[in-house]
Formats: sequence, C-alpha cells, structure tokens
Amino acid sequence: MTPRSVRSLAAALSTMVVIVSAAACTTKAPGGSSGGGSSRDAKIAFLMPDIASTRYELYDAPLFKAKVRDLCGGCEVLYQNAGGDAAKQQQQADSALAQGADVIVIDPVDSAAAASTVRTAQGRGVPVIAYDRPIPAVKADYYVSFDNEKIGAMIGASLVEHLKATKAKGGLLQVNGSPTDAAAGLIKKGVHSAVDSSGFALLAEYDTPAWEPGKAQSWVSGQISKFPGRIAGVVAANDGTGGGSIAAFKAAGVEVPPVTGNDAELAAAQRIIKGDQYNTISKPIRTVAEAAATAAHAFARGKKPRGRTTLFGTPSELFTPTVVTRENIGEVLVGDGKPLKTSEVCTATYAAACAEAGVG
Repeated sequence: MTPRSVRSLAAALSTMVVIVSAAACTTKAPGGSSGGGSSRDAKIAFLMPDIASTRYELYDAPLFKAKVRDLCGGCEVLYQNAGGDAAKQQQQADSALAQGADVIVIDPVDSAAAASTVRTAQGRGVPVIAYDRPIPAVKADYYVSFDNEKIGAMIGASLVEHLKATKAKGGLLQVNGSPTDAAAGLIKKGVHSAVDSSGFALLAEYDTPAWEPGKAQSWVSGQISKFPGRIAGVVAANDGTGGGSIAAFKAAGVEVPPVTGNDAELAAAQRIIKGDQYNTISKPIRTVAEAAATAAHAFARGKKPRGRTTLFGTPSELFTPTVVTRENIGEVLVGDGKPLKTSEVCTATYAAACAEAGVG
C-alpha cells in the first residue's frame, strides 16, 4: 500500500469514528430521555382537557411552552386539547407516544380513564406528570396542581361569611364540577367542609358533566322554580358553572344571589366588578405551569424531581391560591403586574363599574 493510500484509509476511518460518535450522542436511552441525561432534543407532550374553561388555551399552554423554551431551546412541546372527550385524549396520548414523547404532562378529562394512559406510558419508560387534576387509580410519576380541596373550602367559607354579614335568609345550591374529574371531587369535599355546618341548609347539589356552563344553567333554572325565593347563595365550583348559574337567574327574571367561582377568568372578573358574581379564585397559573415545565425538563434529563408533599401516592407540588372579591380584585387580579390587564377587563361596557370598584 502506498503512503497516499494509507493516508486516505486513515482519513476515512477518522470520519467513520466522528459519525458513529455523533449518532451515539443522539441515541435515546430507555425511558425516552436522551442518552447521557441530555434533554436537547426532548419531546414533551402537554395534553389539556377542554375548552369550556378558557384558561388552558389562554394561559396554561402558552406559559408552559414558554418555560420549556427557556429551559431547553431544542425541546419540542406536543400540545393537544381534548375538548372534553376522554377517548380523544387517549388517542392524543397514544399519538404523542408514537411521535417519541419523552415525557407526558396530562390534565385528564376523566381521571379514572387516564389511568390507562399512565400505565401505557410508564410501560414504555415514559414518565407521566398529572397536571391540575390527579389520577388516583394509579401512581403518576409527579403531580403539579393547586390545593383543590382548599379551593373548595375557601370559596365556600367566603360565601358563608358574606351571607352571614348581610343577614341573608334561605339555603344554598351547590354546583359541583365534572363527576369524572378527581380534582372536582376534592373541590366538592372542600365546599362541604365549609357549608355543611354553616347554618344554611343545602337545598340541592349537582355534579356538572364536563363542567359545561350550559348544563349548570339548565339545572339551576330548575332549582329556581323548585325553591322560589329561598335561594340565598350558590356555591359554584368554577367560573364557567358560576356564569351558567348567574345566567339562569337572569333568564328567570329574579335577583341574582351571591355566586362563587374559581379560575379567575376574564369574564368572571368583569362579572365581579359589575356585581353579578361574588367571588373567584386567583390561581398562580404561571407558577403551576412553570413548575410542571421544570419537572418535565428534569424527567427528560433522566432526573426525578422531588415533591413537597404526596397525594394519592404521588410526589406532588400543591400551590395555594387567593380568594378574590370586588373588595380586593384590584390588589390581586387586575392591573399592572397582575394576571389580568386593566385594558382587558375595563372595556367601555365595564368602565363605570371599574371606576366604582377602584380598578384602573
């Protein structure tokens, strides 16, 4: 072999070594995370439950994506919303796994049905983070949410305190969330802890399928006819069902009693300022979305984050929200540096009410 041939062979072997080394660096280790603990090319599925609550499209998804981008410029977020369909969410999870998702973050439509998603993903070595709503039947790898039982207790206690202060007479309606949502069950439990011993009779309660405001409105309409003049207040589990409840009273042409809410949606803030809704819950959605993104990034790097507590056998981070009424809405929810901008809330329709409430 000539000296030139030897040099050519050495160069070729050197090139092959570089190619093999580069391929090894991008090979995924068991569990879906990149070899060597790198998350440079990780895919993270973010599966949200519905569009009945506007927060998922407006806040949770954009905030989660932004935090993942900050942590890992090369990571990809596979975002899907199930639109309240549990079967569709299962298909979306299967699709994410087929696309090579390294981590699944899921806010389940149906907490029981989501157990199969957890089992399938974990069977393939892909960790699952339960987001907002827990999955009690199986142990997810992590859970990030608000303290939902405390939310129920807070909105219930706030309403009871107000009714007592105004010497209201009558009983309560309790409009719960979806019967397939474990978080709704926790909120319901918290509400009962506040109202059962309040001295106000519980006239009736309802589990709202899929949290649909229209179904809450229909049920409340029936109760207005059943208990004319006897409804002192309504404990609604979120702003959607609260809005539906308020619409029922307005459609019936009767005075709207104090109605609770939860999620601090824009429409709810406007109803509170106008005086149609009594309270809502301001959740640190940015905090929760970013905590979930940070945990997902850790899993993608092959590291398991530690929870601050445990719920349903799952390491968990639970954040405490704030009750918002007309008295503190400008301090907590609306204004510079707050979750909602004054320009969004105090439109021409609500300008006078905002001024009266000291907002803007």
